[in-house]
Amino acid sequence: MDDNLLTPDAIRLDEQASTREDAVRRCGAVLVEIGAVDPAYVTTMLDRERSISTYVGEGVAIPHGTSGGRTAIRRDALAVLRFPAGVDWGGDRVTVCVAIAAQGDGHVDLLAELAEILLDPDRARALREADHPEQVRRLLSGAAVDLQTREEPAA
Repeated sequence: MDDNLLTPDAIRLDEQASTREDAVRRCGAVLVEIGAVDPAYVTTMLDRERSISTYVGEGVAIPHGTSGGRTAIRRDALAVLRFPAGVDWGGDRVTVCVAIAAQGDGHVDLLAELAEILLDPDRARALREADHPEQVRRLLSGAAVDLQTREEPAA
């Protein structure tokens, strides 16, 4: 996995949020903190969430911006935030968010791939119970490599 795609400082395992919107804002703030996106990207993440839920099941959501937010992306990146107390996500309980910033069209395929990985009950449980950033990086390394490969321009 490209070490810059999911850096240890982009993994936060003890977050709190009172609402889904707060959780998305927190995910966006981490992407801003690590220098992957401009603050404007967070607004597009909220817009996406208002138009369609990013909940994928097994207590996991995948917040990401709208296509219009791509101009606010400085580099492709993932951020993983765990909310141990859970967040009400439109009637579902989310404990893990995998936030995505991707400049190209590969993010659509990545979303499908991440959903497939995270819907595996064993891997989803491992992600929910991870207590160290390196555990999270290992669990998601295939999806991150997939993002890097899909984003390379065709020759």
